[in-house]
Amino acid sequence: MNAVAEFDYEAALAACARGDQLALRRIYDQDSRRLLGVALRIVRHRQIAEEVLHDAFLNIWTRAASFDPARGAGRGWIYSVVRNQALSLVRSGEREVAVEDSMLEELDAGTLGLAGGLDETIALRQDIGRLHDCLVGLDAGKRNSILYAYIDGCSHSEIAERLQSPLGTVKAWIKRGLSALRECMG
Repeated sequence: MNAVAEFDYEAALAACARGDQLALRRIYDQDSRRLLGVALRIVRHRQIAEEVLHDAFLNIWTRAASFDPARGAGRGWIYSVVRNQALSLVRSGEREVAVEDSMLEELDAGTLGLAGGLDETIALRQDIGRLHDCLVGLDAGKRNSILYAYIDGCSHSEIAERLQSPLGTVKAWIKRGLSALRECMG
Protein backbone atom coordinates (compact mmCIF):
# COMPACT_ATOMS: atom_id res chain seq x y z
CA MET A 1 0.00 0.00 0.00
CA ASN A 2 1.41 3.43 -0.89
CA ALA A 3 1.87 6.41 1.44
CA VAL A 4 -1.05 8.33 -0.10
CA ALA A 5 -3.46 5.47 0.63
CA GLU A 6 -2.18 5.22 4.22
CA PHE A 7 -2.46 8.94 5.00
CA ASP A 8 -5.76 9.79 6.72
CA TYR A 9 -6.80 13.07 5.11
CA GLU A 10 -10.15 13.13 6.88
CA ALA A 11 -8.51 12.83 10.31
CA ALA A 12 -5.96 15.50 9.39
CA LEU A 13 -8.72 17.90 8.31
CA ALA A 14 -10.67 17.21 11.50
CA ALA A 15 -7.52 17.95 13.51
CA CYS A 16 -7.06 21.21 11.55
CA ALA A 17 -10.63 22.15 12.39
CA ARG A 18 -9.72 21.67 16.08
CA GLY A 19 -6.74 24.00 15.67
CA ASP A 20 -3.98 21.40 15.37
CA GLN A 21 -1.26 23.15 13.36
CA LEU A 22 0.77 19.96 13.10
CA ALA A 23 -2.09 18.37 11.17
CA LEU A 24 -1.86 21.13 8.57
CA ARG A 25 1.89 20.57 8.41
CA ARG A 26 1.33 16.83 7.85
CA ILE A 27 -1.03 17.60 4.95
CA TYR A 28 1.57 19.98 3.53
CA ASP A 29 4.36 17.43 3.89
CA GLN A 30 2.19 14.70 2.34
CA ASP A 31 0.94 16.53 -0.75
CA SER A 32 2.54 19.94 -1.25
CA ARG A 33 4.60 18.87 -4.26
CA ARG A 34 1.62 17.40 -6.07
CA LEU A 35 -0.57 20.34 -5.08
CA LEU A 36 2.06 22.72 -6.42
CA GLY A 37 1.88 20.76 -9.66
CA VAL A 38 -1.89 21.29 -9.80
CA ALA A 39 -1.48 25.04 -9.28
CA LEU A 40 1.43 25.23 -11.72
CA ARG A 41 -0.57 23.50 -14.43
CA ILE A 42 -3.25 26.18 -14.11
CA VAL A 43 -1.23 29.37 -13.60
CA ARG A 44 1.90 28.33 -15.58
CA HIS A 45 4.41 30.25 -13.44
CA ARG A 46 6.15 28.71 -10.46
CA GLN A 47 6.25 31.82 -8.26
CA ILE A 48 2.54 32.42 -8.76
CA ALA A 49 1.80 28.72 -8.20
CA GLU A 50 3.69 28.92 -4.89
CA GLU A 51 1.54 31.93 -3.89
CA VAL A 52 -1.59 30.00 -4.86
CA LEU A 53 -0.44 27.07 -2.72
CA HIS A 54 0.22 29.36 0.24
CA ASP A 55 -3.22 30.97 -0.04
CA ALA A 56 -4.85 27.57 -0.53
CA PHE A 57 -3.27 26.24 2.67
CA LEU A 58 -4.58 29.29 4.52
CA ASN A 59 -8.02 28.41 3.15
CA ILE A 60 -7.61 24.78 4.15
CA TRP A 61 -6.71 25.90 7.67
CA THR A 62 -9.59 28.36 8.01
CA ARG A 63 -12.19 26.20 6.25
CA ALA A 64 -11.25 22.74 7.54
CA ALA A 65 -14.36 22.69 9.73
CA SER A 66 -16.52 22.99 6.59
CA PHE A 67 -15.18 19.72 5.20
CA ASP A 68 -17.92 17.08 5.24
CA PRO A 69 -16.69 13.49 4.77
CA ALA A 70 -20.20 12.47 3.73
CA ARG A 71 -19.82 14.63 0.61
CA GLY A 72 -16.44 13.32 -0.53
CA ALA A 73 -12.90 12.35 0.31
CA GLY A 74 -10.62 14.62 2.27
CA ARG A 75 -7.88 14.44 -0.32
CA GLY A 76 -10.30 15.48 -3.05
CA TRP A 77 -11.49 18.41 -0.93
CA ILE A 78 -7.90 19.58 -0.40
CA TYR A 79 -7.12 19.35 -4.12
CA SER A 80 -10.34 21.24 -4.90
CA VAL A 81 -9.29 24.08 -2.59
CA VAL A 82 -5.97 24.41 -4.45
CA ARG A 83 -7.57 24.09 -7.87
CA ASN A 84 -10.26 26.64 -7.04
CA GLN A 85 -7.68 29.04 -5.62
CA ALA A 86 -5.68 28.85 -8.86
CA LEU A 87 -8.76 29.18 -11.06
CA SER A 88 -9.99 32.17 -9.05
CA LEU A 89 -6.68 33.88 -9.60
CA VAL A 90 -6.84 33.18 -13.33
CA ARG A 91 -10.48 34.27 -13.64
CA SER A 92 -9.82 37.49 -11.75
CA GLY A 93 -7.61 38.51 -14.65
CA GLU A 94 -4.45 38.64 -12.58
CA ARG A 95 -2.95 35.94 -14.78
CA GLU A 96 -3.69 35.01 -18.33
CA VAL A 97 -3.42 31.30 -18.96
CA ALA A 98 -3.15 29.36 -22.19
CA VAL A 99 -4.79 25.97 -21.80
CA GLU A 100 -3.81 22.98 -23.92
CA ASP A 101 -6.47 21.04 -25.79
CA SER A 102 -5.35 17.65 -24.55
CA MET A 103 -5.43 16.42 -20.98
CA LEU A 104 -2.28 14.41 -21.57
CA GLU A 105 -0.40 17.54 -22.62
CA GLU A 106 -1.47 19.06 -19.30
CA LEU A 107 0.08 16.18 -17.41
CA ASP A 108 3.52 16.63 -18.89
CA ALA A 109 6.81 15.34 -17.59
CA GLY A 110 7.43 18.52 -15.61
CA THR A 111 4.28 18.05 -13.57
CA LEU A 112 4.99 14.37 -13.08
CA GLY A 113 8.48 15.23 -11.88
CA LEU A 114 6.98 17.14 -8.94
CA ALA A 115 5.82 13.89 -7.38
CA GLY A 116 7.90 12.55 -4.51
CA GLY A 117 9.84 9.37 -5.11
CA LEU A 118 10.07 6.97 -7.99
CA ASP A 119 7.29 4.76 -6.59
CA GLU A 120 4.93 7.72 -6.40
CA THR A 121 5.82 8.80 -9.94
CA ILE A 122 5.20 5.30 -11.28
CA ALA A 123 1.87 5.06 -9.43
CA LEU A 124 0.85 8.49 -10.73
CA ARG A 125 1.71 7.52 -14.29
CA GLN A 126 -0.33 4.33 -13.93
CA ASP A 127 -3.28 6.33 -12.59
CA ILE A 128 -2.98 8.78 -15.48
CA GLY A 129 -2.95 5.90 -17.93
CA ARG A 130 -6.06 4.41 -16.34
CA LEU A 131 -7.75 7.81 -16.33
CA HIS A 132 -6.93 8.27 -20.01
CA ASP A 133 -8.39 4.86 -20.83
CA CYS A 134 -11.52 5.65 -18.83
CA LEU A 135 -11.91 9.05 -20.50
CA VAL A 136 -11.56 7.49 -23.95
CA GLY A 137 -14.39 5.13 -23.01
CA LEU A 138 -16.82 8.02 -22.43
CA ASP A 139 -18.94 9.44 -25.23
CA ALA A 140 -17.71 12.76 -26.64
CA GLY A 141 -20.23 14.97 -24.81
CA LYS A 142 -19.39 13.58 -21.38
CA ARG A 143 -15.65 13.51 -22.03
CA ASN A 144 -15.50 17.06 -23.42
CA SER A 145 -17.69 18.43 -20.63
CA ILE A 146 -15.43 16.91 -17.98
CA LEU A 147 -12.24 18.10 -19.67
CA TYR A 148 -13.59 21.63 -20.12
CA ALA A 149 -14.66 21.71 -16.47
CA TYR A 150 -11.61 20.17 -14.83
CA ILE A 151 -8.79 21.04 -17.22
CA ASP A 152 -9.92 24.36 -18.68
CA GLY A 153 -11.79 25.39 -15.51
CA CYS A 154 -14.95 26.35 -17.40
CA SER A 155 -18.27 26.92 -15.69
CA HIS A 156 -21.29 24.86 -16.75
CA SER A 157 -22.62 27.75 -18.83
CA GLU A 158 -19.25 28.23 -20.54
CA ILE A 159 -19.19 24.52 -21.40
CA ALA A 160 -22.74 24.71 -22.76
CA GLU A 161 -21.67 27.61 -24.96
CA ARG A 162 -18.54 25.81 -26.21
CA LEU A 163 -20.44 22.61 -26.97
CA GLN A 164 -23.53 24.45 -28.21
CA SER A 165 -25.67 22.28 -25.95
CA PRO A 166 -28.37 23.06 -23.37
CA LEU A 167 -27.11 23.81 -19.85
CA GLY A 168 -29.11 20.93 -18.33
CA THR A 169 -27.58 18.49 -20.80
CA VAL A 170 -24.06 19.64 -19.91
CA LYS A 171 -24.77 19.25 -16.19
CA ALA A 172 -26.11 15.74 -16.80
CA TRP A 173 -23.09 14.83 -18.94
CA ILE A 174 -20.71 15.93 -16.21
CA LYS A 175 -22.62 14.11 -13.47
CA ARG A 176 -22.97 10.89 -15.45
CA GLY A 177 -19.43 11.13 -16.83
CA LEU A 178 -17.90 11.54 -13.35
CA SER A 179 -19.96 8.61 -12.12
CA ALA A 180 -18.68 6.48 -15.00
CA LEU A 181 -15.09 7.60 -14.32
CA ARG A 182 -15.38 6.71 -10.63
CA GLU A 183 -16.67 3.27 -11.57
CA CYS A 184 -13.99 2.77 -14.20
CA MET A 185 -11.16 3.91 -11.92
CA GLY A 186 -12.68 1.93 -9.01
